[in-house]
Amino acid sequence: MNDRERIDQTGWYAPLHTPTVAPETAVTQTRAKPAAEKREAPPRRKKKRRGWTLGRALGVLALVVLVIIGTSLYFSDGDVYVPGSLPDAAYSPPAERPPKAAGEPDSPSSDGMPDDWVEFFRDFYESVEMEKQDIRIERVELPLDFKLPLKAKQGKELSLNELYQSCSPAVVGVSAYRDGESGYNWGSGLILSEDGLILTNTHLVNDTDHAVVTLVNNEEYDALLVGADITSDVAVLKIEASGLPVAVFGDSGQMQIGESVAAIGNPLGMEFRNTLTNGIISAIERGVSYNGRTMTLLQTNTAINEGNSGGALFNMYGQVVGVTNMKMMSSLSSIEGIGFAIPSATVQKVVDALVRDGEVRGRPAIGITVGAIPESAMERYDIPGGLYVSEVSKGSDAQKKGIREGDIILAADGVPVKTTEEIAALKNLHEVGDAMVLTVWRDGEEMEISVILGDNNDIYG
Repeated sequence: MNDRERIDQTGWYAPLHTPTVAPETAVTQTRAKPAAEKREAPPRRKKKRRGWTLGRALGVLALVVLVIIGTSLYFSDGDVYVPGSLPDAAYSPPAERPPKAAGEPDSPSSDGMPDDWVEFFRDFYESVEMEKQDIRIERVELPLDFKLPLKAKQGKELSLNELYQSCSPAVVGVSAYRDGESGYNWGSGLILSEDGLILTNTHLVNDTDHAVVTLVNNEEYDALLVGADITSDVAVLKIEASGLPVAVFGDSGQMQIGESVAAIGNPLGMEFRNTLTNGIISAIERGVSYNGRTMTLLQTNTAINEGNSGGALFNMYGQVVGVTNMKMMSSLSSIEGIGFAIPSATVQKVVDALVRDGEVRGRPAIGITVGAIPESAMERYDIPGGLYVSEVSKGSDAQKKGIREGDIILAADGVPVKTTEEIAALKNLHEVGDAMVLTVWRDGEEMEISVILGDNNDIYG
């Protein structure tokens, strides 16, 4: 297994789902229970088993032979490689495979790759159902008179103790419930305004119908939904309160790799509320694929755990520069110190849109799921390099113009593309309603198809 294959089997921790039991029991179950068994799975990437590979075919053949001669054989599946996909990837059900002749088996060649290159790519890419936004918490009436300011660094750097004393009162606990189910999702939040605007993660409140905010003094308030955006993982709640301590937001664009940061959140449940951890900024503008969406995040080695979702990543001036929402995990090896936070510059834009409209509009989407073509496939099947189209969103202009599974995107607006980041960057130069010209290779021929970009919310809901 190479390094890329190993990292592609990692996942993202889910929001902490706390059972309704005694606190000491809850902690034990939280630590022992695999994230995959929790009710709300994101942001954990899903995997599927590959189809027939050379290893599996030979293993089955060997098993049959050895059973015939009276012995037994033990064999195991191969590794799974899962590439990333376009930020606006569509996850409609995969196209139905063409029928095979009666008794016709998959026929991998000596290199372990099937003769049909479309079959190869169907096995090569995972098919993931994109998580839909479904929040049934009662909403507040919009618009609200609020804009989130980002402030420049001021004064001197704080010690960790000074930072904690100054900033921790603005960090809250967020509990989200689903009617008819026991337990609840537990995470963190930040106070945006003195009159009770609360920032948290969408994945914490998604698929729930009731939320409660717990202040640092243990006061609890029922929360209403202002708005949520599943693409950026930013949500805003509202409680009826006044005179609350407010988190100060700094400019994430000023952060540099190696700069010291600290996180305050609520890992593992109520008894570990307002935990402080510290570290550095490990990377800036890190592209992270999660369930078909690519998020641009700050990477940090600061300890982040289940329950930190929606909490703060502070610079050493006591300013929020990121909202913690992910960490990397693996069932194959220990992964430590790779956590992520939504940059404050992103949070500002989304929050301002949510308090005004309750949603974020104006993000262009093509309506296709694409992935890079490995060099081995180019050589084996004599196909060009580019981006393989694995799915097309129903109702998108891309579908109407005839783009289909098996097409290879060679260029966008005349610029060659070989990675999802490249085509996403070109797409983001446009606005909703603009035309984007895709150069498509199909069955040995090239063609140019002009696609009208739709709104991300309209295409993916």
